[in-house]
Amino acid sequence: MPDDDKPILVSAGPQRRLAVILAADVAGYSRLMESDEEGTHERLQTMLRDVVRPTVEGHKGRIFKTAGDGFLAEFASAIEAVRCAVDLQQAIGERNKDVAQDRRLAFRMGINLGDVLADQEDVFGDGVNVAARLESMAEPGGVLISHSVHEHVDRKLPMHFVDQGECALKNIARPVRIFRVTWESADPVSSVRVTGSDAEPELPQVASIAVLPFATLNSDADQEYFAEGLAEDLITDLSKVHGLLVIARHSSFAYRDRSLDLRTIASELGVRYLVEGSVRRASARVRINAQLIDASNASCLWAERLDRDLADVFALQDEVVAKVIGALGHALPTAKPLPKRRVTDLEAYDLFVRGRALSTQSLRETRAARPLLARAIEIDPGFAGAHAWLAMSHHFDALYYGEDADEHRAAARAAAARAVEIDPENADAHIVLGYLRAYEGEFEAGVAEFEEGLRLNPNHSAGWAHLADLRVFEGRPTEAVECAENSFRLNPYPPGDHYSFLGWAQYAAGRYQDAVETLRHPQAGGPGSKRNLAAALAQLGRTAEAREAGREFLSEFPNFSARQWGRTQPFRDDADRQHFIDGYIKAGLPE
Repeated sequence: MPDDDKPILVSAGPQRRLAVILAADVAGYSRLMESDEEGTHERLQTMLRDVVRPTVEGHKGRIFKTAGDGFLAEFASAIEAVRCAVDLQQAIGERNKDVAQDRRLAFRMGINLGDVLADQEDVFGDGVNVAARLESMAEPGGVLISHSVHEHVDRKLPMHFVDQGECALKNIARPVRIFRVTWESADPVSSVRVTGSDAEPELPQVASIAVLPFATLNSDADQEYFAEGLAEDLITDLSKVHGLLVIARHSSFAYRDRSLDLRTIASELGVRYLVEGSVRRASARVRINAQLIDASNASCLWAERLDRDLADVFALQDEVVAKVIGALGHALPTAKPLPKRRVTDLEAYDLFVRGRALSTQSLRETRAARPLLARAIEIDPGFAGAHAWLAMSHHFDALYYGEDADEHRAAARAAAARAVEIDPENADAHIVLGYLRAYEGEFEAGVAEFEEGLRLNPNHSAGWAHLADLRVFEGRPTEAVECAENSFRLNPYPPGDHYSFLGWAQYAAGRYQDAVETLRHPQAGGPGSKRNLAAALAQLGRTAEAREAGREFLSEFPNFSARQWGRTQPFRDDADRQHFIDGYIKAGLPE
C-alpha cells in the first residue's frame, strides 16, 4: 500500500497500566549551582550520560523525564528497579571518592509500584507522585521504597529493608508504608551528605520539633486559613510540653511553598522531628492527614488519617497533640497530657484564626484584625485566646506606629488582663500584660508577669526577644543577649524586630561590632534599628557612617530628642540610660 494510503492512527488518549517508577534528584543542587554553575551542570550531564542512562537501560528501564537536577524512570520489574537504584548509588559513591565533599553529586531516590497514566512517551499519576514524595524524604545517597515494591522484592535481593512505618504523603489520599533500603558496601554511599552549607550539621538528638504548614487540597482561602489555624494551634500546644523545643510559626511556615526534602528542612530549622500533613474541610466534616517524622533517619513515628464531624474539631486538635506527644514518648518520658482547650464555638474559632493571622502584620492588617477578634469575643466572651490576641493587636499598634499610643496601650492592657483572668495558663496574655506593666511604671511586676508567660510557654520566641529588652533595662546586658539569641534558636527566620532586640542588647553589652552586623542585616526592622546602629557605629569611632545612619533615622523620626527619649525609658540604673544617650549624641542625633 502506498504511504499516502496508509490508515492514520489516532491516539486513544492516556492509557492506564501498572508500572514501577524510580524518582531521583541531586541533594543540595541549588547550593552546588550557586558555587559553580557551569562545573556542576557539566558534572551532572556527564553523570547522566556515563552512569545513569547506561545503568537504567542495563536494568531494562527507560528514563521518561529529566528536569534540571533529577530524572524519572519506568521499569516493568520491581526487582530490576531496586537493583538499578542500588547499582546507581554504589557507582555514584565510587565516583565521589576523589571529589571534594562540597562538590559531590549525591542522589536521593524513591521507588513506587502503582497505577499510572501513560500518554505517548510521558507517564504521570499517583504512581509517579508517590515515588517523587519518597525521593524527597530519602537521605542523600539513600533509597526509599513503598510497601507495594517491598512485597515484590523482599527476600529476593541481597539487601535489607528497614520498615519506616506508615507516612501521610502530601496530596496522597492514603498513608503509605515506607521501607529504607540498605546494602553492604565498603564505602557506603549513605555516608555522602549534602546540604545548604559546606558540611551538614548533625540533627539534634534532643526533643526538638517543627510543625510545617498543613496542605490543603484546593486554593480556597477559607480552607487555607483553617489549615494554618490548626497548625498554629498545634505549635502553641506543643510549645507547652515540658522538655520539647518547638520552632516558631514564623520560621516553620516559611516552608509553605518550598519543595525541599524533609531532612534539609529539619537541618535548616535545627530540629530532629517534623510534623506535616493536610487538612480538608467539606460541609460538616473535617479530615486531617498527619504524620510525625524523625528526620535523623527519615522514619515515620506516627501517621494517621482522622475524619470527624466539624463540630468535633477542637477534640480533634487535642487528639492530634496527644498522639504526637505519645509518639515522642521515648524522647519525652515525663511529658504529661495538656489541659483541654476552652473554646467550643466554631464561628468564634474561625474569626479568631483570621484575626490572629493579621494581628502582628502591617498597620492596615493589624487594625483589620480587631473587628474579627471583637466579634469572636462577642460570640464567646470566655474565649481567652481572642482576648489575648486582641491585646497583641493593640500592643503592636502602640509599639510600632505610635498613633494614639496611650489609647492602644490601655486597650491592650485591659484585653490582656481579661485573658489572664479567664485563663491563667495563657502565655500570650501574660507576656503582653507584663510588657505593658513594665513600661507603665510597674517594672518588677511586669518582669514577673513576663517570666510567668515564659514558664507557661518556654518556646515563645517573641517573648524571649521582648525579655531581652527588659533585661537591658534591668542592667543585665549579658542575659539580654542570651534571651535574644534564644529567640533566634526558636525562630531561625524571625521578623525584623528580633534583630532590633538583639542589636539593642549587644550595644548594651558593649559589643558594638556585633550590634552593627546585627542591625545591618537586611531583615532588621523596628524603630530602634537605625537609631542603635548609629550609636554603635559612633562608639566604634566610625563617625561618618554613624551620622549617615542617624540621618536615615531622623528622616523617619524628625522630632527625636536623645534626652527626652531617655526620660521615657524604664532603666533601673541611670548609667545604663546615659550609655545609650551618649551613643545617640555621638552619632549626631539631637540632644
